[in-house]
Amino acid sequence: MKILIDADACPVIKEAIKVADAFEIEVIIYCDTSHMIEIDGIETIVVQKGLDAVDFVIANNMKKKDIVITQDYGLAAMVLAKGGYAINQDGFIYQENNIDQLLYRRYLHKVARKSKIKIKGPKKRTSLDNKKFSDSFSVLCEKIIGIKKVP
Repeated sequence: MKILIDADACPVIKEAIKVADAFEIEVIIYCDTSHMIEIDGIETIVVQKGLDAVDFVIANNMKKKDIVITQDYGLAAMVLAKGGYAINQDGFIYQENNIDQLLYRRYLHKVARKSKIKIKGPKKRTSLDNKKFSDSFSVLCEKIIGIKKVP
């Protein structure tokens, strides 16, 4: 099992690595050439820029039971279809029972944007948001591995 991070615009890379270290799980960071990320001891895979390029590389490289950290619903759906786990930067765990609704909402937002309807963006991120992610991510790792650890 590995943790794959869709690192383009991911605000919880450090938190994810801390939790992964506590569970002794390998982390791989994926980013495109406009987001070069280098962290000692962590493998980084850099992909050429392109629409969903990083997402498709992650989907192709992930294996069953891997955990993918992403805010992209399309990638999360591919991860679930391949038997993996997906969580977003807020600690929301994507599951078979919620991904269809999220994909439909993404479609509706796209239609609204094309119609020039303004959609409120996310609120400013706080340290409490990072803690919520870490807690939720720890619970997910505990569930998968079956061992309780405190990062």
